[in-house]
Amino acid sequence: MSNLTRNTQPLDSFDWDAYVTGDTNASISKEEQLAAYSQTLNQINAGEVTEGTVIAMNKREVVVNIGYKSDGIVSMNEFRYNPDLKIGDKVEVYIESLEDKKGQLVLSHKKARSAQSWDRVNQALDNDEIVKGFIKCRTKGGMIVDVFGIEAFLPGSQIDVKPIRDYDVYVNKTMDFKVVKINHEFKNVVVSHKALIEAELEQQKKDIIGKLEKGQILEGTVKNITSYGVFIDLGGVDGLIHITDLSWGRITHPEEILKLDQKLNVVILDFDDEKKRIALGLKQLTPHPWEALDANLKVGDKVEGKVVVVADYGAFVEIAPGVEGLIHVSEMSWSQHLRSAQDFVKVGDKQEAVILTLDRDERKMSLGIKQLKEDPWLNIDAKYPVGSKHTAKVRNFTNFGVFVELEEGVDGLIHISDLSWTKKIKHPSEFTSLGSTIEIQVLEIDKENRRLSLGHKQLEENPWDNYETIFAVDSIHEGTIADLMDKGAVITLEHGIEGFATPKHLTKEDGSQAKAGETLQFKVIEFNKETKRIILSHSRIFEDAQKAAEVAEAPKKAAKKSAKKEEAAAPSVEKTTLGDIESLAALKESLEAAEKKSKK
Repeated sequence: MSNLTRNTQPLDSFDWDAYVTGDTNASISKEEQLAAYSQTLNQINAGEVTEGTVIAMNKREVVVNIGYKSDGIVSMNEFRYNPDLKIGDKVEVYIESLEDKKGQLVLSHKKARSAQSWDRVNQALDNDEIVKGFIKCRTKGGMIVDVFGIEAFLPGSQIDVKPIRDYDVYVNKTMDFKVVKINHEFKNVVVSHKALIEAELEQQKKDIIGKLEKGQILEGTVKNITSYGVFIDLGGVDGLIHITDLSWGRITHPEEILKLDQKLNVVILDFDDEKKRIALGLKQLTPHPWEALDANLKVGDKVEGKVVVVADYGAFVEIAPGVEGLIHVSEMSWSQHLRSAQDFVKVGDKQEAVILTLDRDERKMSLGIKQLKEDPWLNIDAKYPVGSKHTAKVRNFTNFGVFVELEEGVDGLIHISDLSWTKKIKHPSEFTSLGSTIEIQVLEIDKENRRLSLGHKQLEENPWDNYETIFAVDSIHEGTIADLMDKGAVITLEHGIEGFATPKHLTKEDGSQAKAGETLQFKVIEFNKETKRIILSHSRIFEDAQKAAEVAEAPKKAAKKSAKKEEAAAPSVEKTTLGDIESLAALKESLEAAEKKSKK
């Protein structure tokens, strides 16, 4: 028997004296009394379902009166689906046994629900009824709900109209549902809580859409956050705040200023004809930062801000929330070299700058960094006077020279002809390399165009002043053919200077042509100090010698010719001498010897 006790009162008409003396009404037999008592009780049988009343309850048990001679006990676990259960509630119970071993009436609420659950679920679907259900646990894709003792499935998408982020908060909760689908073959039941509120929301949605006006301010709740904006629930109607309409300042993601389920006021910016797409704004509820900008701020003032965007062409600096200025890359350094803004600043840097332009109507501002330093060209004449010598850094090559940097913002050009007195340089890369240092002398200053003409060879004396005497015309020197081309050859001479010889001046005495790498004697046939040109010839050496020999033989030939003329004029005398006979004999022997040699 349960430890629960009923509070009862004695009947006023009960005769206690007769009960004590045993003087009772003998006219009514015990059997008659039992029959009369039985008629006051409900006629129940085991295995039936009946309705009872909760008359007592604690954390473990519920006492139910079904009008029988004893009350039944039901485990509180069978009422987990109904946490609002209270004394006086009517509940269905299944009679398992009229008396157990202890004489106790055994009841079951769970079995009573199960006995009629299938019929009740089908009835709820047919009549579109609202039923109560107890969410027992989570499952894949949703929740398991106890409805009339049947385990029904509640899809995650049917819990609420807004996305659910934490399913666990719904476990062990009792909620209202609609039965939306029944599979009779497998006896599967699908329920929805969302369906209950959609009808109400639909009416709210119609009311809200019907009253929408541009500029209207409404309260909403953050429903979803994406990289491009925030969806706001306006009470059944969704609107979008684009990321550009969240704040006057730059933000990289809406999560920086808003969070899920946050309530806030928004303003309607626009909507389509059917009012299905609603554009909302948040920043429009506050004045534009340009309107609050210091009225005394002017061109030339220094400002400080944070770098918020960096591109190749420049960087944007936020000097106040929503107020930005552009520093063009050309305003970052006095240097004229093409560079990217990333070489000077990065996002997040605190940066001081000077205001270059300010247009409050257009809300535009341009800034400069290089203006924080003095322009190096203002005193260029004093710092780099003509004739002064300095060390510079090689920054770039062209076909005609080398660009060097003396300091940031001060560049100069060394023409290729001013690199060396002696070397024939085809490209500046043959003489120096990028990034290396080079000694220079200032030759000319063009302050208006910010240009310096520089020289390197001027640091040394011009050796061609001495070469003029060493390599005089007709002087002969030893040289090596360094490079052989169709048009001629480059010849390396002493002191490291070079000369040039055309193909006809490379012919040797035996008629062959000189080859690359060959060392020969060369005669200077032309010397030009201004153009630093030396023309050489190898063939001219033996040609001139041959001409000199011919000149020396000319008088002898003339004398012989004159003697022959005189001899021819004298009378001939036919006289044979002993000498003539000997000469004839020698000639005969010579002819015979030649004949024998030819036969062999």
